Amino acid sequence: MRPVLFFAATLACALPASALNVVFILADDLGYGELGCFGQEKIHTPNIDRLAKEGTKLTHHYSGAPVCAPARCTLMTGKHLGHAEIRGNRQAKVSFPQFKEGQHPISADIATLPAAFQKAGYATAAIGKWGLGPAGSTGDPNKHGFDLFFGYNCQAVAHSYYPRFLWRNGEQVEINPTPIPGNAKQPEGDVKAETWIGKTYAPDLMVKEAREFISSNKAKPFFLYLAFIEPHVAIHPPLDRLDEYPKEWDTTPYRGEKGYVPHPRPHAAYAAMISDLDRHVGAVREALEKAGVLDETLIVFTSDNGATHDVGGADTKFFNSVGELNGRKGSVYEGGLRVPTLVRLPGKVRAGAENATPGFFPDWFPTLCAATGLKAPDGLDGLNLWPALTSDAKVERAKPMLWVFPEYGGQVAVRLGDFKVIRTNLNRKKPGPWQVFDIAKDPNETTDVSAAHPELIEQAAEILKREATPNEIFPVKIPGAGA
Repeated sequence: MRPVLFFAATLACALPASALNVVFILADDLGYGELGCFGQEKIHTPNIDRLAKEGTKLTHHYSGAPVCAPARCTLMTGKHLGHAEIRGNRQAKVSFPQFKEGQHPISADIATLPAAFQKAGYATAAIGKWGLGPAGSTGDPNKHGFDLFFGYNCQAVAHSYYPRFLWRNGEQVEINPTPIPGNAKQPEGDVKAETWIGKTYAPDLMVKEAREFISSNKAKPFFLYLAFIEPHVAIHPPLDRLDEYPKEWDTTPYRGEKGYVPHPRPHAAYAAMISDLDRHVGAVREALEKAGVLDETLIVFTSDNGATHDVGGADTKFFNSVGELNGRKGSVYEGGLRVPTLVRLPGKVRAGAENATPGFFPDWFPTLCAATGLKAPDGLDGLNLWPALTSDAKVERAKPMLWVFPEYGGQVAVRLGDFKVIRTNLNRKKPGPWQVFDIAKDPNETTDVSAAHPELIEQAAEILKREATPNEIFPVKIPGAGA
């Protein structure tokens, strides 16, 4: 067992003698059905599947939002979308023209999960995609608890796997003198994969950085947030990873007609991206094992939202990317919100188990604090799931899971026990009707039972009225039960 070192002069509070490391791995647009352990039959994910065998699979876990930036905000702050500062994918330059890239920033004084770990004396790092404010803004990751940030600050830049630069803290590090764009079209001619390959593949650098962080901090507790960019399009896997999948899968090239870059073998390339994500997970596991801290590290794996739409060459029907769930990214239906989630910690979290406890991203702030013996701040919207993850204990949720999402027409959803109440198109001239689904009996949301449950609509409307604070930057019209 590796020793835990204590430096009284620098620690804001004493760490417990059994201080755990935490590695939180976040995939990007990975659908509920795109891993072998969640039913995928075509794509190879042996390393992630191994996490499922050694840990617990959460079968009813939800993102905090159906798109990138607000999902990450709910994860980092423990606030649901009714209270979150960031509720959509707004670019920073809309309100702050001095910034040329990055998303609308979180405020300077907001409490964050990494800041809680940093204050407790943990070494902290964020490697991958940030999306909560440009470098130098109030949302700069180094201002919110991360000793090290390495990767993409801006989600739009992350559409390319061969960008000109990545960020190391507040400095740009050039990695591709000739970058490859994330969007292009080729209406005619022979589509060649090598046309869209650059000198340096950004994910490889991020994995290298993660391994070095683990090695450098093995003698003290650390919190490592790995926000990998796979399998978000563009489809950009290295050439040597394509032949893992059959050429027969692809008879027609993708020419960029639905955004992002062309590819001659879009099915094989998309699968290769997920298998590459799986290799990243394997490399991180290997680094933890080599450092001698694998079984002293709580590993969480999940995705920021549901599977992408069929854009950029992606084909979610071919891969059955969300299983039989309804909806995709950007939707508050199950396919947009329910995400594949795994938790591993030998001796605490049961191996080879499934856990159907409903949970969502705001829960991770209090849960990780409980797991590591830290005190969570007051006022969080999340629930501590640690008792449910480590025993058969049932946890009672004081606040329901809810989503207040201004984009894709404006949508709200509330989970009430086994039921989910939804309303869409709230920011359009003709809002959709209230819908109610029995998720326990109808996870595919095929049968609207709102006529039989008007009381659930009234309850959901009252909860939304109470819990959804106004947000001028990300507005949603919250309807009453009879509206």
